[in-house]
Amino acid sequence: GLAIGLALQGSLTNFAGGVLILFFKPYKVGDYIKTNGEEGFVESIDIFYTFLRTMDSRHVILPNGPLANGNLVNYTMDEVRRVELSVGISYHNRFEDAETALFKMIGEESRVLSDPPPFIGVTGYGDSSIDLTIRAWVKNADYWPVFFDLNKRIKPALDNANISIPFPQRDVHLFQKAT
Repeated sequence: GLAIGLALQGSLTNFAGGVLILFFKPYKVGDYIKTNGEEGFVESIDIFYTFLRTMDSRHVILPNGPLANGNLVNYTMDEVRRVELSVGISYHNRFEDAETALFKMIGEESRVLSDPPPFIGVTGYGDSSIDLTIRAWVKNADYWPVFFDLNKRIKPALDNANISIPFPQRDVHLFQKAT
């Protein structure tokens, strides 16, 4: 009896998790979720398992027990999602010039929403660059296309404004002993 009870423990946990997921609906088929180190689109939900398809078309079968009891991020629960990008500019350039060029680039992207408004700010001072973060809100369906399009357009936008994106540099000083 004890051995059977222990053997069924995992199945009962997954069954209970499936009931909770189907009742409370923290996600549905088609949602993009991240949990327990896996992320992807929900393909189906049954009483014991949730089936995901990852961005690289892997099929992941997740037991519902840990899903119902663990942390889960549902990226598609809301209609909008924030795109966040990072770029570094040279210490020889002015932040205001980079900000103007980047806001112009964002303004040319019709899929970026005006409310909430886009944001550009200094997020740090690295060894070789002033680090900037760019944030813009888009409809969920537009997230990945806008993410890739804006990333592709950052360098040309900064180049057109004569803003350089630095690469890590090291100064090497050689000392020679007098003979």
